[in-house]
Amino acid sequence: MFQNLSITLNSSQNYSLTQPWLQLGPRVPLRNRPVTRISCVSTRPKRKSVPINDKSEAEELVRVIMRNRSGKEPFLKTLNKYVRVVRTEHCFLLFEELGRSDKWLECLEVFRWMQKQRWYVADNGVYSKLISVMGKKGQTRTAMWLFSEMRNSGCRPDTSVYNALITAHLHTRDKAKALEKALAYFEKMKGIELCKPSIVTYNILLRAFAQARNVERVNALFKDLDESIISPDIYTYNGVMDAYGKNGMIREMESVLSSMKRNQCKPDIITFNLLIDSYGKKQEFNKMEQVFKSLLRSKERPTLPTFNSMIINYGKARLREKAEDAFKKMKDMGYTPSFITCESLIMMYGFCDCVSKAREIFDGMVQTGKEMKVSTLNAMLDAYCMNGLPMEANMLFESAKGIGIIPNSSTYKLLYKAYTKANTKELLQKLLKRMDRDGIVPNKRFFLDALGAFGSSPASAKSARTTTVVSSLQDSAQT
Repeated sequence: MFQNLSITLNSSQNYSLTQPWLQLGPRVPLRNRPVTRISCVSTRPKRKSVPINDKSEAEELVRVIMRNRSGKEPFLKTLNKYVRVVRTEHCFLLFEELGRSDKWLECLEVFRWMQKQRWYVADNGVYSKLISVMGKKGQTRTAMWLFSEMRNSGCRPDTSVYNALITAHLHTRDKAKALEKALAYFEKMKGIELCKPSIVTYNILLRAFAQARNVERVNALFKDLDESIISPDIYTYNGVMDAYGKNGMIREMESVLSSMKRNQCKPDIITFNLLIDSYGKKQEFNKMEQVFKSLLRSKERPTLPTFNSMIINYGKARLREKAEDAFKKMKDMGYTPSFITCESLIMMYGFCDCVSKAREIFDGMVQTGKEMKVSTLNAMLDAYCMNGLPMEANMLFESAKGIGIIPNSSTYKLLYKAYTKANTKELLQKLLKRMDRDGIVPNKRFFLDALGAFGSSPASAKSARTTTVVSSLQDSAQT
């Protein structure tokens, strides 16, 4: 597939750097020159900033602040303890940490605290970061408010701010409306000198429309990109191909791949991996294996995700020998299996009706003494459940805390679906009581996923069972 792919790098460009120095007049002896003394007095406290090229100190300070924060007192009280050393770079890291832990309201508290500091200067970067965090948390209105706040503070929006705003809208649930808004901002950016769309803007929009299966709009954006002074990069092609591949749109994915080859854009390991995964999910194993061979001939090297994808996709097709060959190839090339590799093997053996082999891998991981992840437990439970072994799944679930694993909401969800599908009322009631004891309160998504277990049931049976599921969940939540 990549045999004829080549790229020509024109690296022989000559750059002439000129420095127009001031032309001085006749030289005057130093002692005869008039002496002018200039003194600058700063009214701001001396800034104790962290070196730009060394983020370790800033990251360490942020870790200390996050450790010392208490849920019983306002976060601002903790910040005030470090007021002499906290600066903009620390606040950026705090935005990231708080955003990851869904503490977006505290991000706004940090922002308001920043604005009161003498060293604070309104900056597009700060607003862009905050808009991005709010967007990821689905707080589009807050992102819009920050955009207005930025303009009111005297900052002029630039491309990065609009990119963050577009991304924020694309995180909303109403995807059709979000795409419409994104396009409106895109057109607006074209008319503002400081906000011309960048390749990042195109990449965001292209991936979004590919995810929405809007091939016509993707082609229009590619055409617009071709007519502009901007050239697509590897992220452009990878983003669109990955979106098409995840949607199972193989023909469209291959069309983008052909365009990438015509533009002499060399594939990277992400390109190879997404192609391998996309073909594997569609069980087009001849093409998947062809891409893998091309990868081995290229300058790139396979990564663990390469093999993990092949193992799990062979497993779904019940091709156990091929999956085991892929694992052997991985070890022969000197790779050490990760916990994700082990989870892929567990799932593969589950698909291939080899539950004992799956359990053997799980027990081997426990015996290493390393910290076990809840995702590994879920993989083993899923292997039991897909093979109609709810009792064995329950026994493992009951022993989970003994091996240092705390079940999460996904654990309860997959067990609930399995127990309901198997009509094991005793296990179901036991699980509901455990959920109540562990403080797992089912939400709307839990209901929808649990009811998904009856997707293949007749309408009347589904309706009757739905009533039972909903009532039992509600009773559990109330008791």
